Amino acid sequence: MDPTVTVHGLTKKYGRNIVLDRLTLEFGRGVTGLLGPNGAGKTTLLRSLATTLAPDGGEVRVLGLDLANPGQRTDLRRRLGYLPQAPGFYPHFTLFELVEYVAILKELTDRRERHREVRRVLAEVDLIDRAKTKVRKLSGGMKQRLALAQALLGEPDLLILDEPTVGLDPEQRVRFRALVSRLGESRTVLLSTHQTEDVAALCERVIVMNGGRAVFQGTPRELAAVASSQVWISNAPPSDSRLFWRTADGRYRTLGDPPPGAAPATPTVEDGYLLLLGKPVGAEA
Repeated sequence: MDPTVTVHGLTKKYGRNIVLDRLTLEFGRGVTGLLGPNGAGKTTLLRSLATTLAPDGGEVRVLGLDLANPGQRTDLRRRLGYLPQAPGFYPHFTLFELVEYVAILKELTDRRERHREVRRVLAEVDLIDRAKTKVRKLSGGMKQRLALAQALLGEPDLLILDEPTVGLDPEQRVRFRALVSRLGESRTVLLSTHQTEDVAALCERVIVMNGGRAVFQGTPRELAAVASSQVWISNAPPSDSRLFWRTADGRYRTLGDPPPGAAPATPTVEDGYLLLLGKPVGAEA
């Protein structure tokens, strides 16, 4: 499948701090997960793709549009849904009023069609019964679902989600996965998260960033395979490893060299991710 997003040599600096370091990546329709530690450049990348931040160099093409061209950036905004990491709200608006306001900004000019669309996206995130509730009365999880609702307005061709499951309880997280999985059948979804279980459950493709570069691009299964033959279960903790933890059954899960008496375990996406970040970035870039 041809890529819908292509990034080549993308660079962004804040003073002397290089946040995106000649970043090159591509992905297409479906759900792509974006993983990386704090400071890896994930949010800066998302803001660049969402046209809210201008990079210092490099090329970005999204849905066939060149983001260096002002007119084409405007065209992309009409086809884009964006959930930022820290969405802002007007606390005295009702949910309906807030989402309608965003719909007006998205140029949904017909009042009847606009109201129908507002009700549709509120129903998608299970907030239609709170349409007349003031935003200031919402819990953190409800505010996150409200932010997702506004991102879904107009059925965008590209959906960019920055930490969308923060504040969601387990039931809401399952509903979110079902919704995003369905959306990814017909459009491009980029999901930035620290939750490796969301990537394993949702994403056909995963990109790992570190130090402003993409150090891995592939499937979740391929990321798990990075830890092949390097995951162990033992009854005693290792003496020479920091990548281990005590499991619920009282045994120890170790990444890397096996402790004495250890048995091999099936690697997960999280295992591969942790081991990948433990290697020199230059070896993976």
